[in-house]
Amino acid sequence: MSTPQITVSERAQAHIRTQVALTRSNFLRLGVKESGCNGFMYTLDFLESATTDDHLLHISEQVTVCVKDQDLALVDGTEIDMVTQGLNSALIFKNSNATSYCGCGESFALIDDNSDNNNNDSSARSTDLSDLATDATQPT
Repeated sequence: MSTPQITVSERAQAHIRTQVALTRSNFLRLGVKESGCNGFMYTLDFLESATTDDHLLHISEQVTVCVKDQDLALVDGTEIDMVTQGLNSALIFKNSNATSYCGCGESFALIDDNSDNNNNDSSARSTDLSDLATDATQPT
């Protein structure tokens, strides 16, 4: 697969830079694992160094995101933003390839190319951003 397209907002980049500095790491790894009530959920890891199966995505001069080979197709089309509501701030992930998100916002489903799924109505893709938030305020 070619390099996945990932978009990271300025607010999310600022948050990532801060977290990378606080954790004394060099990179953020964006990954996906099978989990949650809807199929897949994003994972974030802070790394001192990338591994040989990591693709380095240079978002800006100060932000580089690593993605493992096995996760490239799953993260392609992902938009990462930082949302603050009241006292809570969270990174949110919106995947243009997702067909639905669970009610808690922790997981998402992708189109299964092997199935005859004709239930792809556009309302599943236009989920409110606040429904996609995951807590990014974990202690370091």
